[in-house]
Amino acid sequence: MTPKSPITTHILDLGSGRPASGVEVTLYRVRDQVPGAIATATTDDDGRVMNWFDDPVEQGHYRLVFATGAWYQARGLETFFPEVSLDFTVADPSAHYHVPLLLNQWGFSTYRGS
Repeated sequence: MTPKSPITTHILDLGSGRPASGVEVTLYRVRDQVPGAIATATTDDDGRVMNWFDDPVEQGHYRLVFATGAWYQARGLETFFPEVSLDFTVADPSAHYHVPLLLNQWGFSTYRGS
């Protein structure tokens, strides 16, 4: 079994009821209000990004940016959000942080998963 990254994500397209495969996702570490990219990946067939980097994470402010507009456009669908940006805090660097995205063309929701 391949170890998973300390930060992972999963996208479910609520409009189709299926995982959102092929969405580009970028993870940033935000320091002094300036984001620095850590990793970029594309969601797999199950809509997941699980092992996109191996480095440990530090405490602090992080941002996931999902290229939702390009993903919907490639499917010939209109969307209200050209991208979804989710900011969160890593308090315990030894913990795993899973940040799922529940997505549709006109809105989204998220939570801290397990």
